[in-house]
Amino acid sequence: MDLTPYYQAVEDCVTELGIDPKLCRGKHTGQWNLRKNSIEVRVDVFKKEKDKFGYFQCIAAVSKIPETRTLEFYEDVLEKSHQLFGVGLTKYKEWIYIKIIRELEGIEKTEIMNSMQRIGNYAVTLSNDFKDKYFTDNNGRPDEV
Repeated sequence: MDLTPYYQAVEDCVTELGIDPKLCRGKHTGQWNLRKNSIEVRVDVFKKEKDKFGYFQCIAAVSKIPETRTLEFYEDVLEKSHQLFGVGLTKYKEWIYIKIIRELEGIEKTEIMNSMQRIGNYAVTLSNDFKDKYFTDNNGRPDEV
């Protein structure tokens, strides 16, 4: 599977956001790192060696897991996740992330753009909500990832 058209679609969307895609490319081909306020939104177009198809992923760290009130925090994460459209909240190591992942086949630029904007907007809102409720200082903010 040739990923080049999908790379170009992401770069076109980044350009539409008013950002030079060359400035936000990641270490590997098919990776971009964008910022929305204090949030880093990572976009990946990739193919696993064993698969014949590729994936589009858009992900952002939302909050560190607090050291206290963790049961309340996890309940809050699940309640908030239920209210979101087309995305999921996930736990990886000591952080909560918001992400979209899907197969590349059939994806269009509008879906890529909507995904990047949705992840960025939700991540900013959720990060602020969790910070205000579970952290008294900047501890737990995504800019620490």
